[in-house]
Order: sequence, then structure tokens, then C-alpha cells
Amino acid sequence: MAAITVKIINKSANPLPAYATAEAAGMDLRASLETAITLQPLERILIPTGLFIELPTGYEAQLRPRSGLAIKQGLTLLNTPGTIDADYRGEIKVIMINLSNEPQAIAPGERIAQMVIAPFVQAQLEAVELLTDTERGAGGFGHTGKS
Repeated sequence: MAAITVKIINKSANPLPAYATAEAAGMDLRASLETAITLQPLERILIPTGLFIELPTGYEAQLRPRSGLAIKQGLTLLNTPGTIDADYRGEIKVIMINLSNEPQAIAPGERIAQMVIAPFVQAQLEAVELLTDTERGAGGFGHTGKS
């Protein structure tokens, strides 16, 4: 596993994100809130983290839901995974939604998302008239009939 350096500014009262285990892919992000907030069923909200990062060129940060929040409270992220580009310098904010049937509270400092740092490639698109044929062809959603 490769290691890179990511510069970070923390304007929150929370500790820096950290990996919970030696082989974890994601770091938990915490809500930077003055007081608890409550999301009503199907309500979405932009939650600040107080974090600002400088990623190396060729890397992105992906924001992903936390499985515990999803299964226990029905809280998840919209636009998953959210992408933070290497040239973005604003605050990291998380778009959360309450998919449960009951109001759900988010406390200051609560772990609300995971952040995964990953390399990426930029594709060079080539306009053509035909694509190479394959066995699958244009078969899409459910085309194999397997469940």
C-alpha cells in the first residue's frame, strides 16, 4: 500500500481524520456543528466538516457513506461517492439525507462519512463511428437474466 502526504487545515473542534485500523481504506469525517441538528424523513442537508485539503496532482478524495449510520439510522450521502478534486481548496462538506421514516439527529463531532484518497487517470476521448463488438454488446441492466 502506497502512502502520500495530504496537506490539511482543520478549523473544526474535532481531531484530524484518521484510519481506524491498519488496513482501513477510509478515514472518518466528523460533523463540525455548534449544536445537534435533526433531519426529518427525506430531508437532505449540507453538513460542514471544518476541513480543507490540498491533494497531490493525480489524486482525488471520495466521500462515502458510513455503513453503521445507513443501517442503524437510515442516514446516507447523496452524490455517492462525492468527489473532491485535487485543485479544490474549499471546505469539505457532506450532503446527507435521512431515508428513514423517523427524524434523525446528528451531533457535533459525530462521524458522518468516510473519505478515501485514490489515484485517478484522465481519459483522452477519441470520436469514432463504430465500437468494437463484444459478446455482451449493448446488453444492459438485467441482460443476463441472472439474479
